[in-house]
Amino acid sequence: MASSAPALSEIPTATKSPRGFTHVDTWIFDLDNTLYPASCNLFAQVDRRMSEYIAKTLGVPHEHARHLQKAYYRQFGTTLAGLMRVHKLPPGPFLEYVHDIDVSVVMHSPALLASIEKLPGRRLIFTNGSRRHAENVAERLGVLHLFEDICDIAALEYVPKPEREAFDRLMNLHAVAPTQAAMFEDMPHNLEVAAELGMTTVLVHSDYIDHPAQLKVREWRELPAHIHHLTRDLTGFIANDILRMIPQALP
Repeated sequence: MASSAPALSEIPTATKSPRGFTHVDTWIFDLDNTLYPASCNLFAQVDRRMSEYIAKTLGVPHEHARHLQKAYYRQFGTTLAGLMRVHKLPPGPFLEYVHDIDVSVVMHSPALLASIEKLPGRRLIFTNGSRRHAENVAERLGVLHLFEDICDIAALEYVPKPEREAFDRLMNLHAVAPTQAAMFEDMPHNLEVAAELGMTTVLVHSDYIDHPAQLKVREWRELPAHIHHLTRDLTGFIANDILRMIPQALP
């Protein structure tokens, strides 16, 4: 009888020596369920409001709206990309509606602030969401001032991760040298292009499941080649794994 897949804590860090961090001068963070813990369930509010918006705007039952939301997300990278391409909907009203949420569930995190503040070099937020949403959440965490800029979906001209074009826009807009960058992300497929470009990748894993790629993580017996590091605790990983190996980290 085949053995069951190992727990994530039992998965080796990488099949080969993973890419390290001593060379990194640009730190790129996804926002949702990465900078803040998925346990606060903030994204569930966004998820619910996406279904509401689709139902109201397209005039379809909630069940069908929910189906379209998830189908577009999986096919196009974001629900918004599908609505724009299939239904020609403008992005502004959608983003304004779905990000009109209660961010009080996100707690101020002095430990996260202290860890990110010590990372040497530049720090960017790279999100398929809106700038306003990223600013609200990062401000709530207490880390907004640590970031040089936010590369949001509008800056990407509505081309979302995991598309290569989204990464090209990020690099062009912010003069990012990918071989000197590290990227933190909760969606494993969003790290494929990052790894191909030469970035050091960190999967911030949680039990929040919203995409088939997240379900596949449960089947891993070793990390795939495009995932160099895996953690359930972003703050602890930065403090205990990254900063200890970087001699130029701030004291």
